Amino acid sequence: MLDKKKKEKIIAKYKTHESDTGSSQVQIAILTEEIKELTKHLKTHKKDFSSRRGLLRKVAERRRLLNYLRREDEKAYVDLLKDLKLKVVEPTKPQEAEKKLEEIEDNQEVKKEEQEEESLE
Repeated sequence: MLDKKKKEKIIAKYKTHESDTGSSQVQIAILTEEIKELTKHLKTHKKDFSSRRGLLRKVAERRRLLNYLRREDEKAYVDLLKDLKLKVVEPTKPQEAEKKLEEIEDNQEVKKEEQEEESLE
């Protein structure tokens, strides 16, 4: 868990107005720092399943807040991702997913044909 000074620093850095303590940007930044600390803890305590559950909960909450921020303020979302150095996997549309699967299947078929040709030679 974050100590008070660390939390205040994060709030000061990411606040959107003078008395801001709970905007999406601030919440995401705090969750990101907590996630980093929990990840570090879990690397040394591999069997701490209670903390692992807490980590998964924090990651899910951050993802929900990021989705909300993307819908409401695209520029702030992009700036925050760059500042926190987060990699976000964008959800794919069903049509795009089908196309990717077809491409993968086609590539596999081509590789099989090439292997068969090599074995015949």
